[in-house]
Amino acid sequence: MIAGIKTLDTSIIGAIVISGLVTAIHNRYFDKQLPVFLGIFQGSSFVVIVAFFVMIPCAWLTLFGWPKVQMGIESLQEFLRSAGSLGVWVYTFLERILIPTGLHHFIYGPFVYGPAVVEGGIQVYWAQHLQEFSQSTLPLKTLFPEGGFALHGNSKVFGCLGIALALYATTAPENRVKVAGLLIPATLTAMLVGITEPLEFTFLFISPVLFVVHAFLAATMATVMYMCGVVGNMGGGLLDQFLPQNWIPMFHNHASMMFIQIGIGLAFTGIYFLVFRTLILRFNLKTPGREEAEIKLYSKADYQASRQQTTAAAAKETKQGQAAGFSRSTWRSKQHPER
Repeated sequence: MIAGIKTLDTSIIGAIVISGLVTAIHNRYFDKQLPVFLGIFQGSSFVVIVAFFVMIPCAWLTLFGWPKVQMGIESLQEFLRSAGSLGVWVYTFLERILIPTGLHHFIYGPFVYGPAVVEGGIQVYWAQHLQEFSQSTLPLKTLFPEGGFALHGNSKVFGCLGIALALYATTAPENRVKVAGLLIPATLTAMLVGITEPLEFTFLFISPVLFVVHAFLAATMATVMYMCGVVGNMGGGLLDQFLPQNWIPMFHNHASMMFIQIGIGLAFTGIYFLVFRTLILRFNLKTPGREEAEIKLYSKADYQASRQQTTAAAAKETKQGQAAGFSRSTWRSKQHPER
């Protein structure tokens, strides 16, 4: 109840959906030319007007559809919360595997920024209790077991390093200097601030199977760490989360946990390297710098453009096939008219 009015709490999910709708409306109508006498409403004002009327049917759809969606989301979240290590694995796997679709925000958002496991989200809760956790000698997993749902940054710090080493090792010798010039800044960006797009969308563009393997290894690494007592707020990179929010304040009383985390992480760096190198060579994947492959890293925009081209080509082939079938049937009817 808000001001005596019964309301639906869509939490962070509703915020993500509405922000996406508003962004789409803005991109479509912010530069639309209006008649001179309506010029005062042109630009952002027109976007607000359009959004107001769009939100009315959206509100009705939310009223009738959200309760069922909410039940499904709550069931998934309840499973993740209660499943222990399996829940951490499924959560991390979904958070990675859904990145190409953008739906990964619906997985980590309610946990990191919403009340799925703790009030206010892991990010806020961890910051509020940082001093308490750092001064306690109890294991962090005992103090904050929910921190297992914020370990997905380990794939950015340790996993991306192994991937980059595999890409470099499988490059043709004459192209290694150029490839290193691409991989070093991309890898540092992933490790330091948690931005993984250049690396992840490069091998997603070349072979989606590699991305599935990446999601599997990321989930397995987070789960192994959690089982060994590693928890915290580590969804980003070294500079924004690992060092200032975890390793530095926690070192005095929880250094052993950090050494365990680093040991497991480096072991998975080696696993990433071996698995990716083996798959690239076994299936002769055209990663940057291999034979005639173009020496560049790909972005999400490149991946989406490739999907659109593939879809358009498939649609064109379907239409051509239908047209050919129609032509054959027409020719046969002319050759053998009904009597």
